[in-house]
Amino acid sequence: MADEDRMRADSRAGGGSSEAPTSHRRPGVTAGQPRLALRRFADDYRRRRWAVTGLAVLACVVGLGAYLVTRNGPESGDLAGRPGVPVGASRPTGFPGVEGRTGDVGPATPGLRPRQRPPSPEPTPSVSAPAVPPAPSVPPALSVTRSEAPGEIDLTAVGHRDWMHWGLHGTSVVRKRGGSGEIVDAGGRGSRVGWGGNQELVSWRDGTPERSVRGSANGVYACGAGNGFSLAIAGSGEPRTVQIYAGTWMARGRLDVRLSTGGPASTVRLEDPYTSKSAQFTIQFQLPRGARLLVNWTVEKVFTRHCGNVGLQAVAVR
Repeated sequence: MADEDRMRADSRAGGGSSEAPTSHRRPGVTAGQPRLALRRFADDYRRRRWAVTGLAVLACVVGLGAYLVTRNGPESGDLAGRPGVPVGASRPTGFPGVEGRTGDVGPATPGLRPRQRPPSPEPTPSVSAPAVPPAPSVPPALSVTRSEAPGEIDLTAVGHRDWMHWGLHGTSVVRKRGGSGEIVDAGGRGSRVGWGGNQELVSWRDGTPERSVRGSANGVYACGAGNGFSLAIAGSGEPRTVQIYAGTWMARGRLDVRLSTGGPASTVRLEDPYTSKSAQFTIQFQLPRGARLLVNWTVEKVFTRHCGNVGLQAVAVR
């Protein structure tokens, strides 16, 4: 303590110390500088401080901009490199989500709010063969007329779809070669008998088993009331015309025509109490495929005790 008091006393009395007391002024300023120099120094100091502050602010702005660019810039799965997207294109801003994650949305669609999915596109109709409309139903149609039989009958000409002839040899049958097969011989009541004395002459050039015949007067007949012939002609959906060449001998013949589907029916008669009589029956009809025209040619009444009958020569379809 005595040493310390002695040092303090030396310090107060030592004007002769070689070290000057420490100054608290700013560096570069001395007590002898004029006031103008001090003002200039203060102005320079403020300018340097503003420059440093401005550089700091600029650096902050640049850093913020770089951060924003990095945040909103391209990501993995960027649009660049996709077909039809120009170089440098990126995901539109303001549309959150990372492409490829469940629930996120891809490129923005105008008019949609963020995270709103665009409507599903309309399904493309498949190209296929047009549906085939169902075949229109065929209304049943039927008409029957009777006329005088021609003296010569050409089955090849009048039966270009199908035809049949009876009695060439006894009760044999000849058909159209390559015909449609629409005519069906369904039998009938009574016995058939061959006959070669008809007034009408029948010819053909496309038959089987007899290929060609010219001027045949042959046919078949059935005697007695209730006996006769039954035929059927298949429907095809198209209008058809049937020609039946038939006759009577001392009897009344009855031609009954009806449709297998029901509906219209017709009956036509032919008679001569004293001798024979021939006729051509013309039937026009239209039936769907699978249906049939049903024809019965029978003896309705006899006028003699000697086999009053109905005869049949040929049937043709066109």
